[in-house]
Amino acid sequence: MTRHYLMCRPDHFAVEYAINPWMDPEAGADREVAIRQWEELRSAYEGLGHRVSLIDPLPGLPDMVFAANGALVVGGRVYGARFAHPERAAEGPAYLKWFADNGYDRVHEPLFTNEGEGDFLTLDHLVLAGTGFRTEVGAHGEAQEFLGLPVVTLRLVDPRFYHLDTALFPLDGRNVAYYPGAFSAGSREVLRHLFPDAVIAEEEDAVVLGLNAVSDGTHVVISAEAAGLQLELKRRGFEVIPVELSELRKAGGGPKCCTLEIREAQVAVRR
Repeated sequence: MTRHYLMCRPDHFAVEYAINPWMDPEAGADREVAIRQWEELRSAYEGLGHRVSLIDPLPGLPDMVFAANGALVVGGRVYGARFAHPERAAEGPAYLKWFADNGYDRVHEPLFTNEGEGDFLTLDHLVLAGTGFRTEVGAHGEAQEFLGLPVVTLRLVDPRFYHLDTALFPLDGRNVAYYPGAFSAGSREVLRHLFPDAVIAEEEDAVVLGLNAVSDGTHVVISAEAAGLQLELKRRGFEVIPVELSELRKAGGGPKCCTLEIREAQVAVRR
């Protein structure tokens, strides 16, 4: 199925502050390299036949390239973001404005802190929701009421994996890949119960943001360095599309961070 993605070109990308363990303002990042790598990611999606829409990058918002954090969109309903750190606060209204300007009339400005698809990942029958570092648990209930889908809370405990999308990604509408070490003991039990056939990633692949990947159910766009995870995905029958995003990783981002999926049709509930 063709997917619709929203992306933001990293014209203003820089590592100017540190709000996660990946960021080192003294080391900085090469914006031109980041732009080139981002363009290759965009081309990978378009080469797979997916539609890519663009939001204009705004000066003063170096992390706006991480479009996944801007909202959660399910069935054409847009649940907005409210960022935890003041450095990114203006991104939430900017993304909501894009959706309003593009004809989306079911838009919810959140009451609770949340960072969009960074901490909300959608499957056919439910939404997995992360908490522990950026997103308040209250946002999970707020999203459930607005979207009309069950939301399952998962607690993150390793600051390297500060968003859910750094530690887990949906393989398709029914299964996931994840790194157990990123989650609390109770959340690991929940994941084992929900996804007994999940792909389990090793730490060496997780720490190159190998789980910050995007799957369309057939192809997986993934960090080029996550070699072991790529082999397991191939063994499971997926076609792997490696991409190099080393510069954006200096701010804690990978393919998924750069990619907000716009789901126009209501997600079907499997019985």
